[in-house]
Amino acid sequence: MGAPRERAQYTAAEQRALREAFAEGSAVRCPRCDVAMTKRNIGGGSFGLGYARAREWLICPQCRRSALFDVRRGTRN
Repeated sequence: MGAPRERAQYTAAEQRALREAFAEGSAVRCPRCDVAMTKRNIGGGSFGLGYARAREWLICPQCRRSALFDVRRGTRN
């Protein structure tokens, strides 16, 4: 069987910790690699909709895992 495989996605607890660190204004680090994560703003919405979402995309430059969430709501999508 071998060693258990590591999940490709962050766990719910890891994602929650990433969102909390971002909301506090702390430097966000990958919970798996302990490397500073790259931050990308994603804005806008679909054409014709009456709202625009402000999203944040956090990407680990080492393991390439990422987390995407709404900035105002603090939820993942």
